[in-house]
Parts: sequence; C-alpha cells; structure tokens
Amino acid sequence: MSNEETNTWSGKKTALSENTLFGMGNPLLDISAVVDKDFLDKFGLKPNDQILAEDKHKALFTEIVKRKKVEYHAGGSTQNSVKIAQWMIQKPHKVATFFGCIGKDHFGEILKKKAEEAHVDAHYYEQNEEPTGTCAACITGDNRSLVANLAAANCYKKEKHLDLDSNWELVEKAKVYYIAGFFLTVSPESILKVAKHASENNKIFCMNLSAPFISQFFREPLMKVMPYVDILFGNETEAATFAKELGFETDEIAEIANKTQNLPKENTKRQRVVVFTQGKDDTVATVECLHYVLSSQSIKEVWGMLRAGIDL
Repeated sequence: MSNEETNTWSGKKTALSENTLFGMGNPLLDISAVVDKDFLDKFGLKPNDQILAEDKHKALFTEIVKRKKVEYHAGGSTQNSVKIAQWMIQKPHKVATFFGCIGKDHFGEILKKKAEEAHVDAHYYEQNEEPTGTCAACITGDNRSLVANLAAANCYKKEKHLDLDSNWELVEKAKVYYIAGFFLTVSPESILKVAKHASENNKIFCMNLSAPFISQFFREPLMKVMPYVDILFGNETEAATFAKELGFETDEIAEIANKTQNLPKENTKRQRVVVFTQGKDDTVATVECLHYVLSSQSIKEVWGMLRAGIDL
C-alpha cells in the first residue's frame, strides 16, 4: 500500500507519517487458549460470555498460560482499533500511537513486544501498584468466554504520563485522535486535554460510546467531552441508552443520530459525524446535512465517500 491516501473527491494526496493517528485507552494483554468444560466449571464460566474478573478468577490467568497453543495479542478496545488501522495502512510503520497504563511485569513485557510486532508506537505508563491488565479468551468449540482483569489499565495518571513533554509532543504530532468511552472510567481529564487540543487545532477527534453503562453512569464526563467530538461511533443499544439519558424522547436510531449530531460543538469548522451500527442490520450515519442508511453491501463504497470528505 502506498504511503499516500488519495481523496477521491478532490484528488488531493495526504501523506501518511509516523504518529498521525493517536489512541489512548485501557491496554490489555489478550491471552487465548482452547480449554475444556472442566476448566470452565472450575472458574464458574459460561461457554459464551464476557465478564470482569473476580477474586475467584485470579488463578485462571496462571492456569490458562499453561495450556497448549496459547496465543498472545495486544488488546483492549482502543489499542485494538489503532492496531487494526496500522494493519490496514501497512507502511509506514508507527502511523498509530497508543498511550495506556501497564504493570512492570512479565505480561507487560509480552504486551510491549506484541504492540511492537503490530508496528504500533506504544508508549505505556508503567507502574508497580497493579499488574498488567489481561483478558483471557477461553475457547471451547465455536464458543468464547472472555474474562477481563483491568488491573493496571485503571491506573493511568495524566500528570505522570500525558503531561510529560516527550509524550505531549506525540499528541501534538497527531492529526486524528480516537479514544473509546471506556477510558472515561479511568482518566476523563486526559481525554479532555487531548480533545481540546484537537478542537483548537482543527484536528479530528473521534470517540466511541463503548457500552450502555458509560452513558448511564459516566454521563457527566462524557458530556464534557462531547462538544469536542468530531466523529462519534456506537451501536444501537449504546445509542438508545445515550438518547434515554439525554431525554431525546425517541427510539428511532436515525433520529437519535440526527439529534446527537446537533448537540453543541466547539469547533464549528467540522460538523459532527455520527455513525451507529446495528449488527447485521443497516448502519446509520449522518454527514453534514445528509443522512445515510448503509447496508453491508454499500458500507465500503460510502465509507470511501465519508473518508474523502474528511480533510486531514
């Protein structure tokens, strides 16, 4: 793939360089292995589920790494997103930058190695208070039971990492920013600092609603960031919960997207784009005064149009 992206509307080429895309969130080391029913029963797991680890699951992470054919991946919502973006871009390497918190431990070293293998420029805040966050994927047949232990991911400190000159220079170097709503539970002040920088410099700030509980229990920090959001992503359940919390008085996804687009915005040079997925059903997107309902067949074509209209 070329190091330049061509705008299909204007024909202008945008050169891709290191640290163009910035992500910040909860890094997890994904640990995947095939297990049996006895393993699931031992830790009280369902075959197809996703839960947060409790005390009774502590030994699970020690035992799963002893299974045959264990796979490790750099994971976590935002880190996964920038990793996939880097994979799509291919070269140059390190177009994607990632910030998050890990522990000074064996799993942390594996996570750093896996991020490097994915050509992501990861700069972790490393501390000794909590171990590196992990997510165990316990596979049985076609089922996958996920057990996440956030641990160190919850320990990110703005003043000890984001505010450092060497790290903030990477933020300033970026042109596009993506942060999942999950990080609002960890360091909303960090999100706000990055979002304000993007807005003041007419750069692109993207966010994901992430899960219904973010709108329900972290509405205040979410709405403090919302005026700086240029592109908002979410699924139909997250959109419905967001609408309920804000009193939109509608359950129509298209109408929710329109109302979300028209929420107050700081940088008026960029009108907010809202993208709500609905699983196998049509995706709803609002761009400027236009409203799109995208089938799976048309998503690729229309996404090319949306991307072309975003001036880096």
